[in-house]
Amino acid sequence: MMRAGRSLCWLLLVAGLAVTAFPARAATLAGVTLPDTTDVGGRTLVLNGLGLRTKFFIKVYVGGLYLPHRQQSPAAVTQADEPRRMLSQFLYGVSKGQMCDAWQEGLEDNTPNPPAEVQRNFAQLCAWMEPVPKGHTMVLTYVPGKGIEVELNGQVKGTLPGKATADAILATWIGPKPGPGQKFKNAVLGR
Repeated sequence: MMRAGRSLCWLLLVAGLAVTAFPARAATLAGVTLPDTTDVGGRTLVLNGLGLRTKFFIKVYVGGLYLPHRQQSPAAVTQADEPRRMLSQFLYGVSKGQMCDAWQEGLEDNTPNPPAEVQRNFAQLCAWMEPVPKGHTMVLTYVPGKGIEVELNGQVKGTLPGKATADAILATWIGPKPGPGQKFKNAVLGR
């Protein structure tokens, strides 16, 4: 009897350690579940944080920021020339015009006096936009030396060159005046 009790204790201990050592493989917010990790060019990125974008009490999208390692400082994220991904799962359909307006407003609010190349790339980003129906995604992946790949509604639209453009795009979410709001910024930064 004592031996069976010890065996049960060991089994429970090992099971408890396994649960602790291998945490859940996903995070959920507003009914949207995103994986804890993603792969970019053979490098594993971790989910830094998850935020809910609302506008006038409408849940617009859930955004997840993936980085090589967790980081709470916006400056540290943009200063590092490392891969990163911003994934947005839409809970509400938006038009091309709404997307373009948000990009332009985000650029103006968070990147004062952007270089001509960044302005041209934002114009190209807007040209690639299209209506995003509820349930669809937008994935923006920065790869050092290549630029930021834009995927919308499951289709790769192209790659915008330059780290300055990638930083300006990310600043629309984690800059001084984030379009989705301070609460969203803090959430994707894991604060």
